[in-house]
Amino acid sequence: MATQPLKKQQILAIFGTEIGTKLLNWLDPCCNDFCEAVQNCGVIGPQGPQGPQGIQGIQGPVGPSGSLFAQTGDSTIITGITEQTLINGGVGTLSVPANGFSVGDSFRAIFGGVMNAANNQTIRIRVRSNGALLLDSGLQPINNITNAVFSLNIDFTIRQLGGAGVASIVTLGSFHYSKTSNAALEGFGFNVINNTTFDTTTLNTLNVTVEWGSNNAGNSIYSDVFVLTKIY
Repeated sequence: MATQPLKKQQILAIFGTEIGTKLLNWLDPCCNDFCEAVQNCGVIGPQGPQGPQGIQGIQGPVGPSGSLFAQTGDSTIITGITEQTLINGGVGTLSVPANGFSVGDSFRAIFGGVMNAANNQTIRIRVRSNGALLLDSGLQPINNITNAVFSLNIDFTIRQLGGAGVASIVTLGSFHYSKTSNAALEGFGFNVINNTTFDTTTLNTLNVTVEWGSNNAGNSIYSDVFVLTKIY
């Protein structure tokens, strides 16, 4: 059965008035039937802009700024010297397909949660993408924390595309927590440029991990909020 061409009104409904109008104005002059061309080329899949034959959506990992992922449950409580993820399941995606980045693509990850730390402890935070280490705080001192609320913000920008040794990404993190004893705000910042192991020609999936410097039973941390957005 022949596929009926999408109507322009459907394009506007799917992509929104502003973006849909731009698409129509941009492509309509070079297509005899814009809507049919878009559908036949597979830009819009059978289930809409996120269908299996379509792109992930105008606000997805390869689109302009927009929400990519939101965590919908607490992460695993991290208590020991083994590196563990600070991310739990949610809605959206943490992955960018091979060759899906553009130079200048910028992202922000925002975490929030609760932590405890015994006296004279250390904590280490890493950001990884398919094993490539994008950011490493190293062991940072943390001291005598009880049910403190923490925030972790991570910003990263694609500087250059290509395989390992050619691609470049800069990542910056800031970690802060409020002490319940005196409401003092403490924390640390860290940044890294990776132009050796980062690779934009393969699938990239974000992971953020934490490990403690000891197995002290008083150490624990988990996230209950994590949102990833594309900011440029």
